[in-house]
Amino acid sequence: MTDARVPGLPPLLDAVLSVGTDLELPTTLQHIVDAAAELTGARYAAVSTTDPGLDGIAEIRTAAPPGQPGTTGTLEVPIQVGDEVFGRLYLAEKRGGGPFTAEDEQLLHALAAQAGIAIGNARLYETARLRERWIEGAAAVTTALLTGGTAADALMTVADRARVVADAAAGVILQPTAEGGMEIVTASTLDDPGGIVGATIEAGSPVLVQLLGGEPVFIDDSATDPRMTTHVRHRFGPSMMLPLQSGGRLIGTLALPRRRGDRPYTPEERLLAIQFASQAALALVLADARQGRERLAVYEDRDRIARDLHDLVVQRLFATGMMLQAARRRSEVTYVDETLGRAVDELESTIQEVRTAIFALQQPPADAPTTFRGRVLRETAGVAAALGFRPSARFTGAVESRIPDQVAGHLLTALRRALAAAARRPAVSRIEVAVDATATLPDGRDGVRLTVHDDGTTGDDGGDGDGGTTVTWQSPL
Repeated sequence: MTDARVPGLPPLLDAVLSVGTDLELPTTLQHIVDAAAELTGARYAAVSTTDPGLDGIAEIRTAAPPGQPGTTGTLEVPIQVGDEVFGRLYLAEKRGGGPFTAEDEQLLHALAAQAGIAIGNARLYETARLRERWIEGAAAVTTALLTGGTAADALMTVADRARVVADAAAGVILQPTAEGGMEIVTASTLDDPGGIVGATIEAGSPVLVQLLGGEPVFIDDSATDPRMTTHVRHRFGPSMMLPLQSGGRLIGTLALPRRRGDRPYTPEERLLAIQFASQAALALVLADARQGRERLAVYEDRDRIARDLHDLVVQRLFATGMMLQAARRRSEVTYVDETLGRAVDELESTIQEVRTAIFALQQPPADAPTTFRGRVLRETAGVAAALGFRPSARFTGAVESRIPDQVAGHLLTALRRALAAAARRPAVSRIEVAVDATATLPDGRDGVRLTVHDDGTTGDDGGDGDGGTTVTWQSPL
């Protein structure tokens, strides 16, 4: 029986093991050329490939080349990854000056076969990482868009995240113009974005026809492609232009240009970018719908406040007018003075109600109030559902600046309790809340006084003599 053992098998095993020790593709290629040079005694080894993910033709050396491969004293074998020829493994200039042997070629073929497996694994790993980055980017965009912000912030979020994930020089959003073209409205760049925003694609451009039809456009070199007509095209090289559309609605276009000379986008990157654009477009639509609902809520709340304000002002002015008419028919000086005093009080109270209503109109209902006045109004609004009407509130003095946070907290607690007690009383049709930051306490100190008055049946609670109940709370400032 002949000896089938291949000489140099232990070094081959070492080489085979070494090429599969890393999942990064550039590092794997370096391991391959290192192993090939070590295994055959070559002074020069290189891998050339046309893989677009490796910046065109990648040549990795272990020593200075003796000239162009293919001269005397060279050896080359193809590297097969599945059914595809990934590239070629070159050797040159064997140490000692001799030619490469048949054994060297046999070892190199064995190494190339293992290299194909290692490269395939590295590709799968890079694809998985690429998918993960795009998925994380899409999730981050969705989260950011659905947690608030303006329309301009939403577009910048999409442009910025896409630029980072795609490793692009810029992330650009274009939107349709009234003239039928498209204009850059948002740009996220690493460098100076000057001159980018405002650039337009004129109506009728072949690129625009594709985009308006919902088709992505892929460009190898923006600076030289005749389809590109913007004045900033000379800054960029490979690019993707992706329609942002959802449910047949075209929101705009996401463009991701790379610098001139950068590697082109791979088919995998193009596919993932299209999916990202679809997800971002859906998030933009949902964010716009959420903002529309919030605006509607604001308008509805303002309509309610306007109705309340109208009823309150009309009632008080009518009552004041009746008092003044009655005063004209009475000649008693004391009665006239009392009536005029009450009329003045009613007018002052009406002015306070109008000021409070105007303040409420300025507060979007979806926003948590941060001012003291806003927190008081939130408490009165909170009890309105149980009462069927909203208590009135008026403020005297600089309540925002005079009332410290600790006192404000105690006052709000007292207000909450008073409103809850008033809501439980029978026949309550009106509650008046007054906060006076100019009050003087019995001991002469400056203070704040909270008064909550309702017109409900007093029962055993004790009243104030006018068929209602008044709760008073006060504190020094």
